[in-house]
Amino acid sequence: MRVVGLGAGGHAKVVVEMLKLMGAHELVGLLDSNSALWGTEVLGVPVLGDDGLLPGIYSQGASHAFIGVGGVGDTGPRKRLYEMANRTGFQMVDVIHPSAVVSASAAWGQGLTAMAGAVINAGAQLGDNVIVNTGAIVEHDCVIGDHVHVATGARLASTVQVGDWAHIGLGASVRQCVHIGRSSIVGAGAVVVEDVPDNVVVVGVPARILKRVEV
Repeated sequence: MRVVGLGAGGHAKVVVEMLKLMGAHELVGLLDSNSALWGTEVLGVPVLGDDGLLPGIYSQGASHAFIGVGGVGDTGPRKRLYEMANRTGFQMVDVIHPSAVVSASAAWGQGLTAMAGAVINAGAQLGDNVIVNTGAIVEHDCVIGDHVHVATGARLASTVQVGDWAHIGLGASVRQCVHIGRSSIVGAGAVVVEDVPDNVVVVGVPARILKRVEV
């Protein structure tokens, strides 16, 4: 399977390493809008240019892509890159670290990224283009929307629901049965014990609304 990556920063480096551990993928290159990276390499994978090269790479036989942009608090760039790759014809490759624990009864859409030590438990349902980052836990029967980032060490207890484009920050905890609204951000280390509406930032222990998110 020939794979191209969109993004050439730190997140892309981790994903490249994971793909190499998984095997069975030929990494043809990375694309990034930062011209200073063109002609460099990420763990031996060349940075070819910007996203304008996508149609040509597709026509040369690369059928799959991954999103190499993590998104700290803003999942919008990941969503835009995902949609652009899909329009070009690419399928998203699932990238699952060998040490991740993913239940056989869990389900997900295109382009799951489950990093080292991640846990996705029984009956969890994840949408397209979701990151479950290093050591993060998605407990049983959670429902996670599209383009969500569950950041490093975050913990979602059972039956949590997370709306599209939300971000669960570093080390945050969400109590069972809580709903996190679309495009909302749970700040690093927050403890969420009540439902969070759409388009807000919540922080603290217990988490409280800090501000609204402009969408």
